[in-house]
Amino acid sequence: MGFSFWHWAILFLLIGVPVFFAVRSAIKPSPNPASLVGFGGWLMLLAILQAFSPLRTLVSLGSSSEGYRQLMTLPNGTLAVYGEVALLLAFVVFQVVVLVAMLRRSYRFTQLFLYQWFVIPVVFLLNTVWTSAVLGIPVSQVLTGNALIAPIASFALTGIWVGYVYKSVRVRNTFTKAGVSGQAVSVP
Repeated sequence: MGFSFWHWAILFLLIGVPVFFAVRSAIKPSPNPASLVGFGGWLMLLAILQAFSPLRTLVSLGSSSEGYRQLMTLPNGTLAVYGEVALLLAFVVFQVVVLVAMLRRSYRFTQLFLYQWFVIPVVFLLNTVWTSAVLGIPVSQVLTGNALIAPIASFALTGIWVGYVYKSVRVRNTFTKAGVSGQAVSVP
């Protein structure tokens, strides 16, 4: 199955238009950079996407249930399914940790968001290697069909947001709160 012109046009619009406006807004300086604080502008869109990311992973997990049922009939299939589910649930927990850091306006959010970006291919690779090893099949059989499209798209789109997080004045002004361990204690 190949991509038609319209698939590429839609993909370009979904990725190209937001990138164009992000670059355009980054080029023109704000009249008062100190006023750029809080969830607004592009940061609001990122906050919405981050809030839905654990749900998206859980929905993806749930939509794979039929495939899991088929996989469980194979020798060691149950072990392969449990490993994949555990890996994805661990990723969901990490996404929630990043979300909580964002909502608390923690200075660690930017670093955690970067780590979340790095974890996307790691989870995919670990899942692929796990399934291949447990079922005793080559990796090429695990990566059949369109198995690479979703992780690559997710990695690329999150990479754009990582660039935004590290360049944005609003992000720099918003995520300044220290956590409990980072608070200074004053002695009277």
